[in-house]
Amino acid sequence: MFVGKPRGSPPRPGPGEGVPDPIANCKWARTGARELMAGTDRTRAVWDGGPSVILVAPQLGENIGAAARAMFNFGLTDLRLVAPRDGWPNEAAFAMAAGAEDVARKAKLFDDFAGAIGDLTYVAATTARGRDMAKPVLDPGEAARELRRRHRQGENVGMVFGAEASGLSNDHVALADAVVTVPANPAFSSFNLGQAVLLMAYEWMRSGAAAPLPQTGRGGEPPATKEELLGLFEHLEEALIHSGFLGLEEKRPAMVRNLRAMLTRAALTGQEVRTLRGIIVSLERAEGPEK
Repeated sequence: MFVGKPRGSPPRPGPGEGVPDPIANCKWARTGARELMAGTDRTRAVWDGGPSVILVAPQLGENIGAAARAMFNFGLTDLRLVAPRDGWPNEAAFAMAAGAEDVARKAKLFDDFAGAIGDLTYVAATTARGRDMAKPVLDPGEAARELRRRHRQGENVGMVFGAEASGLSNDHVALADAVVTVPANPAFSSFNLGQAVLLMAYEWMRSGAAAPLPQTGRGGEPPATKEELLGLFEHLEEALIHSGFLGLEEKRPAMVRNLRAMLTRAALTGQEVRTLRGIIVSLERAEGPEK
């Protein structure tokens, strides 16, 4: 429950006016620290860091606030919002965050999904629906361990959650490295946004107690960021439209999604992306200015 001054209440008397401080006399107040609610202790160190949490087109401010609170319960602080329906900032979100307002107030706002994941190298997309894409499908525990492994290697990683009513689109999922699905009642597997974030954040914290997973060899090269991959995708797609491979407009969206999913599965390094773009440039030069 949010603790604060009710609307319309009279101002609190100042020091020396003989009125006891109601907060100091609350049963949950402790020496040297005033706590907002049971389970909080401002004298303890705050955990922060970990994966970014990206909410795509969230609808209700209350759900954003619930997600922020769930994040802070498990030490996650980087909240990213893509085109929230009711705009931002949102007072309903701050009230619902109840103790994690700082996470909500510091949320980063983006106009599109590509911008929100641009600096990340690994993204896990949560969805309850099957997708016609060849991607690793993980449960929350498996996803958290993979996120933890990559985070320990210094990568920037993220968890993605879709809008309450519609979830993530195929275009969003195509840019993800893995799909996360929760084993649930097949007749009712839709989770509230705050619940979904809580579940993933909890598994993230649990994964920290496990032994580090073996690292995959990349020859010392860092993985490509999503911004680098998107640059490759757009460069390749433009070349393929010019060559005629993507000439049929009615088939183009599905072909583009499949190409992006295929290249994302390859887990390219930054150097490999630059090499592929160099190959595309070489082929364009060989073809000449006109087809």
